[in-house]
Amino acid sequence: MKGGPLQSTLTYAIVGCGAGIVGLHLDALARLPKTEVVAMCDIDIDRGLERAKGAGCSFFTDHRELLQKVHPDVAVICTPHPLHARMAIDCLGARAHVLVEKPIAVDVADADEMIAAADDAGRVLAVSFQERFRPAIEHARAFLARGGLGSMLRILAVQPSLRSAAYYRSAPWRGSWKGEGGGVLVNQAAHTLDFVCHLAGMPAKVWGVARRRNHEIQCEDSAHALLEWQSGAMGYVTVSTAEAGAEPRLEILGDRALVKLVGDELSIVHFEPSLCDHIASAEEGFAEPRTTVERIDLPASTRPRHDALHEDFQIAIREEGRPRCDARDARMSLELANAILLSSFTERPVELPVDRAAYRRLLARLQGENVG
Repeated sequence: MKGGPLQSTLTYAIVGCGAGIVGLHLDALARLPKTEVVAMCDIDIDRGLERAKGAGCSFFTDHRELLQKVHPDVAVICTPHPLHARMAIDCLGARAHVLVEKPIAVDVADADEMIAAADDAGRVLAVSFQERFRPAIEHARAFLARGGLGSMLRILAVQPSLRSAAYYRSAPWRGSWKGEGGGVLVNQAAHTLDFVCHLAGMPAKVWGVARRRNHEIQCEDSAHALLEWQSGAMGYVTVSTAEAGAEPRLEILGDRALVKLVGDELSIVHFEPSLCDHIASAEEGFAEPRTTVERIDLPASTRPRHDALHEDFQIAIREEGRPRCDARDARMSLELANAILLSSFTERPVELPVDRAAYRRLLARLQGENVG
């Protein structure tokens, strides 16, 4: 595998180097050994050239020319969401491993094509879900993996991500169907939807409502969804860029425990006996099981999560393994976002896997394109 030997230096190209998030990627790469940023590109010549000069690397205005002349081992894609698929496929075709900013794409059919291109090229494709490296998420996932939850009964995810009108004015593509591919669901809620899927797996059915409430944008600024898993477990998700005052919350209730993440505070409520056993055996009609609250003392870590993201990605490249944010796994959150939007616009429940053709027709209509 190109760039695979442990002793070799991995060369990087940054596609969309003018993006604000690029600084976090560059800082993380600067702290990794045997790593060199050799090229950048952006259509914003002034901003892109300034950043490339600061990094001491080549600059291009076209990613295809960069790929042809530089041949990087890795491409990090930080362009607006609708460009992710085409650029990632070009980079994979040039034999580069690809780390793409979240979401992987705006249309799950595009994500499918990206994954197929990575398979054909034998390259690693991952998504920048650095929040998976939060100690709270790591602890919760490990607890679920060892069966501490018991059978899942319910999940709740609440994510207020207030944005002002100035935020949407800061770039012409923000909040537009053609420029961003969606609103809160594909942008601010991407990590929240990823937590749901990363911890609980993909739901089987979705009832969604997405609305534009307080922002003068094309896309939704608020969305709500009722979820159902194949097991019968239920869930509810609410996300918005028009709300404030509430802390982000994630709850996963199982037969044996309740996992609660409120802000950065993680706790686990243990039930004794299990809920099913208690319901069947309790002699009092209103009795509750005994509970023990475990407040998780998470390790204090000053290491930026982008450092962990890039280190994990490099290990997958060098050892021909699978990164924690592998594209197949990371695709689930986009599929869930697509399903919520499709349900909202069709006013009916949507079963997963989502109908790719149906969502593509919806997105094309919202973007003002003609489809057959």
